[in-house]
Amino acid sequence: MKVDTNMRKTYYITFQNFFHKSASVSSTKPRPLTAYSFVPFSPFAMLDPTILTLGGIVLGIAIIEQILERWGVIDLVGQFAKVMRFILPIIFYSALIYFFATFIF
Repeated sequence: MKVDTNMRKTYYITFQNFFHKSASVSSTKPRPLTAYSFVPFSPFAMLDPTILTLGGIVLGIAIIEQILERWGVIDLVGQFAKVMRFILPIIFYSALIYFFATFIF
């Protein structure tokens, strides 16, 4: 079998040597592989302790508000609603900014 490698140099290789060539020697140079993910982040990243703590606090306040409403303490529930109307958006956007600031893409 005749192998032509650069139009200047021609050398011959036998059939047995062609098939028994070691697999570790590669004739092509490895190229870097660029891999892309269709999912930009893992859902497990939401298990950050800070995010879970903030979510637990908000959930706890909502449960307390429901309990106070069942007990009939409407005035205190109204005060909770006024405070939460201001605090909940701040907590949400702070947690969102924290998540994207600390998450490594």
